[in-house]
Amino acid sequence: MVDTGCVRKQFCGIVLTVLGIAVLGMDAARAQARPPALAAWQKAVSAPDVERLQARVVILDVASGKLLAATRLSEAARTLATPGSTLKPLILFYAIESGRWSPARRVACSRTLHLGAHPMNCSHPPSDPMNAQEALTWSCNTYFATLAGQLQPAELEQALASRGLLAATGLVAIENVAQFRLPHTPDETRLAALGVEGVRVTLLELASAYRRLELEMERTPSEAARVVEAGLRDSASFGMAGAAALGGVPVAGKTGTAEAAQGTPTHGWFVGLAPASRPRVVVAVYVPVGHGADAAAVAAAVLASSPLRSR
Repeated sequence: MVDTGCVRKQFCGIVLTVLGIAVLGMDAARAQARPPALAAWQKAVSAPDVERLQARVVILDVASGKLLAATRLSEAARTLATPGSTLKPLILFYAIESGRWSPARRVACSRTLHLGAHPMNCSHPPSDPMNAQEALTWSCNTYFATLAGQLQPAELEQALASRGLLAATGLVAIENVAQFRLPHTPDETRLAALGVEGVRVTLLELASAYRRLELEMERTPSEAARVVEAGLRDSASFGMAGAAALGGVPVAGKTGTAEAAQGTPTHGWFVGLAPASRPRVVVAVYVPVGHGADAAAVAAAVLASSPLRSR
């Protein structure tokens, strides 16, 4: 006689073993799908400064374009806001690359500037006339208003659209798309170039645009690439975005400060490439109430506890 109970026990044991192997396989697959570096990045974007300022943070992989980590991702994908000076590297690269502007040209700045009803005074230290690299380092509004005066409205739009800034990123299922109003006057063109009027973008779009800019600069080591790369490195080292360097990771990046409308509280941006010498990630920060320096400080806090810091 065959002991059916024993057979059943042996069969059940085999099934449980197979199921156990399958579960272990699934766990291994999950571990491979989310390697330790991703967990480290997600922990990094949860730094106390991020929560204190209710910042949105996005980390993109430069090589693949994949989203490595984020906080308040839905808001990062849907909040449209004026981008301020974060547009300057994109516009400068386009203007030099297209032959519309010479990076050697110097522009004197009195640090006093009004465009329409907007006071656009510069906050950088007094200086001699600046060339392109210096103007990007110190985010000189007078310099970039002068540059924007050499561009037609359609060229300004192309400068932004060619980096993908005015289109959906595809990184999330639901996202808003940038709003751009074609300027009709010289002052409107200058204000749009300075990210003050006529253009609103999301943090995801800015992060993606800087990634595409970095890939193009790597692929085509032109004069435009050299100037923009150097200006971004200097900006996040000792220039207007210098607070980003406090994280202990060399970073190249740009801050931006703008208002949703005149008289409303300012919001701050930082978009950076790290490490600066050979960027592997884009670090993008939006602070809903604050300044670009606040966003750069958040980026420093994120980088200080990131996988890049331990290398």
